[in-house]
Amino acid sequence: MTDPTQLSISEASKLLLRREISSVELTKATLRRIRATDETLHSFISVTEEVALEQAQRADVRLTRGESGPVLGIPVGIKDVILTKGVRTTAGSRILENFIGPYDATVTRRLFDAGAVCVGKLNCDEFAMGSSTENSAYAMTRNPWDQQRVPGGSSGGSAAAVAARQCFGSLGTDTGGSIRQPAAFCGVAGLKPTYGRVSRYGVIAYASSLDQVGPLGRTVDDCARILGVIAGHDGNDSTSVDLPVPNYADGLGAGCRGLRVGIPKEYFVEGMQPEVEQAVREAVMQLEKLGAKVSNVSLPHTEYAVPTYYLIATAEASSNLARYDGVKYGLREAESEGLLTMYQRTRAAGFGTEVKRRIMLGTYALSAGYYDAYYLKAQKVRTLIRRDFEKVFAEQDVIVTPTAPTTAFRVGAMMSDPLQMYLSDIFTISINLAGIPGMVVPCGFDTSGLPIGLQVVGRPFEEERVLQTAYAYEQATEWHKRQPAD
Repeated sequence: MTDPTQLSISEASKLLLRREISSVELTKATLRRIRATDETLHSFISVTEEVALEQAQRADVRLTRGESGPVLGIPVGIKDVILTKGVRTTAGSRILENFIGPYDATVTRRLFDAGAVCVGKLNCDEFAMGSSTENSAYAMTRNPWDQQRVPGGSSGGSAAAVAARQCFGSLGTDTGGSIRQPAAFCGVAGLKPTYGRVSRYGVIAYASSLDQVGPLGRTVDDCARILGVIAGHDGNDSTSVDLPVPNYADGLGAGCRGLRVGIPKEYFVEGMQPEVEQAVREAVMQLEKLGAKVSNVSLPHTEYAVPTYYLIATAEASSNLARYDGVKYGLREAESEGLLTMYQRTRAAGFGTEVKRRIMLGTYALSAGYYDAYYLKAQKVRTLIRRDFEKVFAEQDVIVTPTAPTTAFRVGAMMSDPLQMYLSDIFTISINLAGIPGMVVPCGFDTSGLPIGLQVVGRPFEEERVLQTAYAYEQATEWHKRQPAD
């Protein structure tokens, strides 16, 4: 084998189990790939070579004993808002530049217990606030398909690393589309689980009622394997739901014959890139060929999703980020005349422009005299958005939509226009507000050679059906087999 980094997780797992390659060999090949490509891509904030090789050696011992598992011995990357004990976790921010996690997040611990190998912490927009990974305090991640384009955000490093073969799979977080939009822009698979399906314990919070951890991989099977490891109840997270976790990977082959698929008219908007609409409609036709029953549906409150999201998310961010004040951990501006001055200087120096913008928006929405008019009203509209989905799912099994109105945009194209940047998440935000699962798989390319993503949305806790639908489409097409040129 010339380059094992070309393999999917399932392909690599088969070789590991047959002892045709070791986890150490797989990990060394992955680290070589990172060294060869990351000076230009900047997918990683920290590369954990020593940790990775130690974990790979332990995985090889387990494999020698005859153990097996969905991610045993597989090199993965972890978004840098997810704690890893003894390893720097920055959230892409200067205010946490030297913060070392004192414990593992639940998802991290479950991956490590399953024998996964962590090759590093992945770049992201600061505190997961952004849609392009241009807001990282450390470097701007580039799209492997075209380095003059963004990889999406905020989990841009997580998607770019998988697309560029710097790891076999990764963890991201999704608050308003931050797994799914980067997956679409980078031509990989990505899944946002139902809110409560995966523990948030040890995940640096952006908006606590919206954040959810999920997997990215080269294939649907890769995502199913990772989800099966990280999902499940956690007593450390009060929002974690105690429900059985299916064997997602084993159930992928159910097909979609007779599946009822809804196509919401509100997700095909004026100004949408024609190639995106064409690719998605052709994907819907492919599902029909596979036996699905397609119907047009309506989600009438979709037009209110963006303002609703940016009230709720910023309000929660304002509260969550109050803890970064220079007192107990993180950056502290020491040259200050008194406590209040230290707070002000620390937060001014530690937070970037976008984080400051969202804190101010959220603080305003929560302030006396405006709470009812903004935050409370947004929560009521959120309920209406969730009810839209409930009505559609009374008659449909899944909903299929575009992921973003365009393919990956050029670096710097939207940095001067925050509202335009926010609108790039118009097709993903509603799914977070409703707390339901959504998955993205590649469904085509535009004339510039940039990937297009298809979004499959399901009922609460029906990740299995979402994965089955995405897998049926993936196996009937060739889009997922394309890789960016080196």
